[in-house]
Amino acid sequence: MESNQNHSQPVRPTIGQLWQDIKKYRKLYFKVLGATFVVAAIITLSIPNYYKCTVMLAPELSGGNRGANGLASLASSFGVNLNSGSNNVDAIMPMLYPDLMNSVTFKASLFPVKVQRDGEDSTMTYYDYLLNHQRMPWWTSAIKAVTSLFSKDKEPQKVNPFRLTPEQSGVIELMNQKVVCDVDNMTMVITIDVTDQDPLIAATMADSVQVHLQEFITDYRTRKARIDLAYNQILFKEAKERYEKARKRSAAFNDANQRVFLDRIRSEATDLQNEAELQFRTYSQVAAQLQSAEAKVQEDTPAFTLLQPATVPIKKAGPKRSRTCLLLLFLAALAITIFVWNKEGHLKALFLPPKNEHDFDELSMSELLRLMSDNKQSTSKQTQE
Repeated sequence: MESNQNHSQPVRPTIGQLWQDIKKYRKLYFKVLGATFVVAAIITLSIPNYYKCTVMLAPELSGGNRGANGLASLASSFGVNLNSGSNNVDAIMPMLYPDLMNSVTFKASLFPVKVQRDGEDSTMTYYDYLLNHQRMPWWTSAIKAVTSLFSKDKEPQKVNPFRLTPEQSGVIELMNQKVVCDVDNMTMVITIDVTDQDPLIAATMADSVQVHLQEFITDYRTRKARIDLAYNQILFKEAKERYEKARKRSAAFNDANQRVFLDRIRSEATDLQNEAELQFRTYSQVAAQLQSAEAKVQEDTPAFTLLQPATVPIKKAGPKRSRTCLLLLFLAALAITIFVWNKEGHLKALFLPPKNEHDFDELSMSELLRLMSDNKQSTSKQTQE
């Protein structure tokens, strides 16, 4: 009775038995792995090469206490903002630059950038390049060709960030994958990565994105100062005109009444002279304010230190074809092994606990190596025969 119960219980397979299962279905391995390699080669070779260009720059941080900037940067990495109580802090900090670059307005501003493919003389806009000149895998080209049969040709429309067309929205989604911005919370270094199928276009767009970002931040930082400057320029012009008129009236009155000694004439001449002096003092004050406003614009203009400029990449960044093929072959071999062990009834029994701590397998590693060597010898003898 006990022997029948022990015989009916599943027994954990040994390493030798598992290896024998694999040997039994070796033809299946050859067929499936060969087909997997062919499919992986077709897929990976259909994916076009792409290049990556990286630009790194460090912005000037606002705030008068520069010694505390390092402590604020260190605290920001732990989620603590030490600049919350400061009055001289920008609303757009470097940590928000990635969100700014992902905005529709910023991406749409890159549409008219002129690009040129490596080895060609003709230029085109970046929007036209992404829309009509991208190399795609054969399956994507087939899908696009089928969908184009049912779509009507439309004239190009102007870009309206408030209401994009489906075509323009698709281009912006493609740009989100190609143009990536990252900011180091510790050093505040801005890293801009541009990936493209053409190395020259990747470098061109990396430089253009850097320039557009600097212009946007400069426009934001100096907007208030430029408004004040324009207002002071108007005041300066008006004060200068009033002073010129008062001075000319006083001079003309004095020239016309040089030999007149009446008190009334002298009093009027004094009033005109006082008016001219008053307008001159106002003119001098407004001129000083104008110079201060011009200096304020220069002071608020941010400085960016370019740590790594845009250069045309030489080596491709991808795709990693060999790595992809090896991964697919590994997954295929794993799937075949699971299928074989399940078919032979050893898959579920493989996860049974060992009989004791020292009896993990009935065959030792030396016996397994001996079986493998015997298998190689028998295979070589069959080949010689």
